[in-house]
Amino acid sequence: MCGIAGVFSYASSRPVREESLLAMREAMIHRGPDGAGLWMAADSRIGLAHRRLAIVDLSESGRQPMSNEDGLVWVTFNGEIYNHAALRIDLQGAGHRFRSGHCDTEVIVHGYEQWGIEGLLARLDGDFAFGLWDGKTETLFLARDQIGVKPVYFSDQNGVMIFASEIKALLKHPDCPRALDLESMQNYLTFLTTPAPTTMFRGIQKLPSGHYLSVRKSGQPRQPRLYRYWDALPGQSELSREGTSHEEGQCVSLVNSKLRGAISKRMMSDVPMGVLLSGGIDSSANVALMSEASSQPVRTFTVGFEGESEYNEFEYSRFVSRQFGTDHHEISITKGDMEGYLDQLVRTQDEPLADWVCVPLYFVSKLARENGVKVVQVGEGADEEFSGYGHYLKYSTMNRNLWRPFQAMPAWLKDLTARMAGVAARRDPSFERMSDFLERAAGGGEMFWGGSVIYWDNYKRMLMTAAAEKSIHFEGKSAGIVDSLFSTYPKIADGQDFLNRMIYLEFKLRLPELLLMRVDKITMSNSVEARVPYLDKSLVELAMDIPAKLKVRGGVPKYILKKAVHGLIPDSVIQRKKMGFNVPMATWLRGDFGRRAESEILNSYFVRDGLFCADFVKTIFRQHRSGVNRAMLIWVLFNLVKWHDCWFEQR
Repeated sequence: MCGIAGVFSYASSRPVREESLLAMREAMIHRGPDGAGLWMAADSRIGLAHRRLAIVDLSESGRQPMSNEDGLVWVTFNGEIYNHAALRIDLQGAGHRFRSGHCDTEVIVHGYEQWGIEGLLARLDGDFAFGLWDGKTETLFLARDQIGVKPVYFSDQNGVMIFASEIKALLKHPDCPRALDLESMQNYLTFLTTPAPTTMFRGIQKLPSGHYLSVRKSGQPRQPRLYRYWDALPGQSELSREGTSHEEGQCVSLVNSKLRGAISKRMMSDVPMGVLLSGGIDSSANVALMSEASSQPVRTFTVGFEGESEYNEFEYSRFVSRQFGTDHHEISITKGDMEGYLDQLVRTQDEPLADWVCVPLYFVSKLARENGVKVVQVGEGADEEFSGYGHYLKYSTMNRNLWRPFQAMPAWLKDLTARMAGVAARRDPSFERMSDFLERAAGGGEMFWGGSVIYWDNYKRMLMTAAAEKSIHFEGKSAGIVDSLFSTYPKIADGQDFLNRMIYLEFKLRLPELLLMRVDKITMSNSVEARVPYLDKSLVELAMDIPAKLKVRGGVPKYILKKAVHGLIPDSVIQRKKMGFNVPMATWLRGDFGRRAESEILNSYFVRDGLFCADFVKTIFRQHRSGVNRAMLIWVLFNLVKWHDCWFEQR
């Protein structure tokens, strides 16, 4: 895993300056402490830069940026191509000559020559982001992998295209602006992150998962254009073929086979590897299958909280470690550790990611690096694609028993009911979710907005001042994003697979822009590469074709995955109640840290300049201290304030 950057002066007479590229590259040294590279075209209209974290082919032949034989095609690449060996054989058979021994980067260069950008992306199996320059057509391509494991940001400034793995690198370029995007901010409040392609910096965008961008120096189309080359839609796996059985046994066999393949291919490494182990199903299956394929004990790493036993999974991870004979390591962190990390956290995130799991993730990935491990396998994605969260079942039940019947009511009755719920919510916080639910149902909106929604529109009305609400025009904006993301999903009739429709939305927003962005930014801040076998493209395509009745059966979540790993990991691991990766933030916010957070929010730019209502902020802190859990409402604001202080007020 690495850091990439580049500048292309496609419609400007200004040359690319080497010092700007170097500054961008060195802002990401944590992503690639093992080496650095730079290439500039002779006419100074295009330049590419690279920081290297050496994992596959540690020799000098793996250095980037990398070119083809005649120097017309150049690439700067971040990630791993797991099928590079098979692609290399195909390309050698077509007459391409390789200079490296087994570097996966080189298949991108020759693959583009052989198949073009669409053909290349259709064949790549991996986690990647790259910038590729075609000197013959004078075209720059940016690409992000199908699921969105690796990020890439870009900014088009008056005919100059600037791109990098991280926003902090873009901001080192003198043409790149540093301005708050208020429209994106209100979406952050709702989704805990900004939906692609927007970011919290006006004029800076991120490439959506499964997309590529092209921009040309001359010819048509000249302006940058986005293209979607893959989507997490049903109908792409073996189960979609005519005559294929959807019976339980067939699905169990396919899930088992694809999971084995996904974990096995992600053991591709010339450096030590490990697993972030919680002792749950997902990470334990990682350990089991890696142990099968390894002659050495698997290295495992677990994080917990000092004095907070209800949040710790040490007991479970130690049990799994003993079962598979792993080389196990643990770390316990405190509230003081969290507070000491906050300033680094907001710089690492680039734009705010309101997920406090970033805190333990930092310390456990740091533990891995300190023990000589540069690559870890993680369990992200399994709960989304196989329905491991209780709220998925709750939403499915609500859709069947409440949402659809309510929408069938006369309009006047729906409006009246929604208004009455709004009045009740203002008197009693326990009615707030129901109020928003009925308001959206009355308006014909979507019920499910994702698994991590905090500030619904009714909350934002209470948070924002009347002036801010009027200037930002947030009403309906988040709903519009959800509608647009659902627009590519096939229309479903009543009673059809509503669960898979919800999962599809997770693959469009929460997974790539919150959970995977979190994993990439935090692990890479420790120069550690994280791999996500449950989000293998082939496994995702299979999961999208597995019917809901096999994902949740008899009230049991992740039913099909549990059947697929039966016998692989102990039954006690499969059957234990899901705990989840959590943080005792609610407790911490009821003490001195909560008083600090309240003071910083009330004295922030957002309250000072009249965007947020001070009374609302005081109310949620008062409610939280009295026992009503407002921790996420508070953390979303505190994370935003700390980020703004760092990037705009230089604190």
